[in-house]
Amino acid sequence: MAAKQNYVALAGIGVVAAATGAGVYFYLQARAPQPAPQAAGAGRGQVAAKTPAFWTARVTTLAGDGLAGAVEGNMPLTVARFADPYGVAVDAAGNIYIADAGDNNRIRKLTPGGATSTLAGGKEGFVDGPGAQARFNTPSGIAIDAQGNLYVADTGNNAIRKVAPDGTVSTLAGNGAAGTADGKGKDAQFNGPVGVAVGDDGVVYVADTYNDAIRRIAPDGAVTTIAGSGAPGDADGPALNAGFDTPCALVLDGDGGLLIADTRNNAIRKLGKDGMVSTVMRAPENNRQAVLRRPMALARTADGHLYIASGSQGRILQLTPQGELGGLLDIGQRVEPEYGSDGKVQLYAPRGMALARNGSLVVSDAATFRIHRLSAATSADALPAPPQPAAAAAGNSGSSGGAPQSAALAALPMGAAQAEGKGTDAGSGSGASLPRESAPARRAAPVTTMLWPVGPQDQPHEIVGVMGEVRGNFEGESRDHFHAGLDVQADVGKPVLAVAPVKVSDPLPNWGFGSLSEGIALGNISYIHMRVGRDPKNAPLDQRFQLLLNAKGKPERVRVRRGARFAAGDMLGTINGMAHVHLDYYDQGKALNPLSLPFKGQLDTVRPRINSITLFDSRGKLIKAAKRKPLIVQRSAGELSIVVDAYDQMDGNEARRRLGLYTLGYQLLREDGSPVAGYEQPLITQVYDELPRNCEAVKYAYAPNSGITVYGSKATRFAYMLTNRMVHGQVTPGMWNVAGLAPGNYRLRVLAADYAGNKAVDGRDLPFTLE
Repeated sequence: MAAKQNYVALAGIGVVAAATGAGVYFYLQARAPQPAPQAAGAGRGQVAAKTPAFWTARVTTLAGDGLAGAVEGNMPLTVARFADPYGVAVDAAGNIYIADAGDNNRIRKLTPGGATSTLAGGKEGFVDGPGAQARFNTPSGIAIDAQGNLYVADTGNNAIRKVAPDGTVSTLAGNGAAGTADGKGKDAQFNGPVGVAVGDDGVVYVADTYNDAIRRIAPDGAVTTIAGSGAPGDADGPALNAGFDTPCALVLDGDGGLLIADTRNNAIRKLGKDGMVSTVMRAPENNRQAVLRRPMALARTADGHLYIASGSQGRILQLTPQGELGGLLDIGQRVEPEYGSDGKVQLYAPRGMALARNGSLVVSDAATFRIHRLSAATSADALPAPPQPAAAAAGNSGSSGGAPQSAALAALPMGAAQAEGKGTDAGSGSGASLPRESAPARRAAPVTTMLWPVGPQDQPHEIVGVMGEVRGNFEGESRDHFHAGLDVQADVGKPVLAVAPVKVSDPLPNWGFGSLSEGIALGNISYIHMRVGRDPKNAPLDQRFQLLLNAKGKPERVRVRRGARFAAGDMLGTINGMAHVHLDYYDQGKALNPLSLPFKGQLDTVRPRINSITLFDSRGKLIKAAKRKPLIVQRSAGELSIVVDAYDQMDGNEARRRLGLYTLGYQLLREDGSPVAGYEQPLITQVYDELPRNCEAVKYAYAPNSGITVYGSKATRFAYMLTNRMVHGQVTPGMWNVAGLAPGNYRLRVLAADYAGNKAVDGRDLPFTLE
């Protein structure tokens, strides 16, 4: 059972009265290819009588192939594409409806057989009417009533729209203008509503996101504010005095209340039928890795379990009626907690979530443009056992007992048994399973040329940091995380400019107001170390950046709405005290190397440099040469670790600049320079094309003596653990096994290359004698 986190009792949770949600619905499944979590004796297609806690899920894709688009599909023959899949709902026949925003601005229909079509909309605008004649602007949350009518939070139009079963669209409330006014129909105003729910009585509830309020729409269209003070806050108490901050989802509780995803407060709140607001659970403060951070979608079972989709961590959480919080397990993930998955479901950008009649969940993932189903796993879904190391006769010592972890090398090195037999390279050539120099293929660039994030945008600028470099923290840890992107030097106060046109998808795209880490995520590019939306004097740049003031009238933060548009070259803010802008680049949610974007004029003709190559035994002890003697390695040492201290530079870098590498590997040569069998090409062990999601993996890529001066190290130093493999974001601990080599004189040659393909020459060989 998952550990308890921030226990708060969930009082009064009972039977759900309605299909609701900011992407929340009850799914009356017409055809279910996978089983769902059910009570004993419950048949498929029946309502689960009792929900198991923290069940193990099988994650499958219902629609989408990871690419943005608008094409319809018919699974499994053809695959539909989405631009920004957000809310979801379902009718009694099992048809799923998807609010597809971005450039699509339409409501999509997905049949139980896998066919997609457009029910309504297709172009950006604010027009009522039948089917394709209707217009939406960034539809978000969606809910369905008992008659099959859809209710859509039309975020960019500041309105709640109604879609009849035949696709006819009307406006239930709102007139297109942002505001706070209560009233009937078009006399009412909203401000970027994202979440919506509907009860059996036809009453619609709205998470009025940028008004930080909860609104109620009666069946006759009369709108009233039922909770929230009208300004961002975080306070319990009487409903109209309570404070919310950017609420994005809500679901009806079983006792007549509402459960609310108070997104920026990282909390689940409850509006009771007595008119009081309380906090059900919240994430710990100042913990960016908290699983409850940025709750984006909710779903609730009939027996009182609440599912929460975490927008920051991609987790699908379950909050039991007893107040226990934990993530659903993923049978498709092997547990590798120190460097890989923790074995729990982790999507990239879950936005809408739906509860099926049989207990399974349907979730939209905006980052991957997919719709997923989470159903209960069976033993047949389990992953196969990991591959075992080669036979001992081949010289592989992987069958030996695991060596104790070294204090000197922290988590490294690991014996073969500790690493489950993965990644051990035998001297006789059993390491052939590792990729050779030409093996890791690069992803194609999405564009032919890319603008720079500072001006002039069509001319090169100094790159002062690259993806994959080790970074520390201010608490003394030199290997806290990987540097995730590209740093482009610029003077403090210089404008930061958009590199590509984009429409904002995230309801909370920016963070860190006033801090050195302040930034904004726009599409698949994040811009960091800047004053978002402000000039050097903190004045807002334009109406897309709403400057919020504190009680003393001082700037407190900037709000950027979901649906805002930016053109290439638009000013996004100004460089802060870090004196550079950091770019993160994502594709389908994965952190990719921004050097794969062809920035105009960028040039690199400088070879990397190797400072040293060192060997450690399985206990982490340095193998040293005697004074003025050659390096001697004993075959009995068995498994060794290789550590390479190296760095790179680019054209235009200052002499002091130290950049990380892109490709690393090693090759074993005889004394005459000819390769040993199995080492005709270097074994590629690290490629910084993509980063692992587990930040602890940095301790497997770098030795403890790595670090940069910003975090207290005496010098910037990149000491790579070359025997641990990291390719395409996947980490595999490993060792170099010399037991199978014949005695003699050898040269260990290190491959150290940058993204441009320049390779280190000086210092790349380590001569040694094997005895």
